Amino acid sequence: MPAPEESPDVQPPRWLDPEERVVWLGLARLMTKLPTALDAQLERDADLNYFEYIVMAMLSERDDRTLRMSQLAALTNASLSRLSHVAKRLESRGFVRREPDPDDGRYTKAVLTDLGLTKVEDSAPGHVTAVRALVIDALTPTQLRQLSEAVDAIVSRVDPGNSSWPRPPAV
Repeated sequence: MPAPEESPDVQPPRWLDPEERVVWLGLARLMTKLPTALDAQLERDADLNYFEYIVMAMLSERDDRTLRMSQLAALTNASLSRLSHVAKRLESRGFVRREPDPDDGRYTKAVLTDLGLTKVEDSAPGHVTAVRALVIDALTPTQLRQLSEAVDAIVSRVDPGNSSWPRPPAV
């Protein structure tokens, strides 16, 4: 079978040079290992997984502790199906309730209950301690600023409209 002809518009890949490859593989390792470490801490100390914690934390950031499921899915980078399963689990534990959106019945809202807020507040100190130990304290103030700039540059390409996470205030 003959090889397909290449279009004149197709550019050959720009392969990573040795330094770029080291950086990329390090970042890939971090993206794999850090969530696992955070998950382990939350499972051990709070009987929550990282995703459950993030779902409840995103709700706790809202004044009314309420978001449409579709908005919450975007914030947590989850499919509606995955979020629905997690919401059902959190609902069975009394941390979240789901209800129709009074403004548009086609949507469902997730609401963090008082018990859920208490769970997030009780879980946060251990989580922040793990974040500090694993990430923040591993870096100098200069490295931390550089990491913030690097993350912003990457996120602007991965999520150009910054449609997911709420942007924390600048320090």
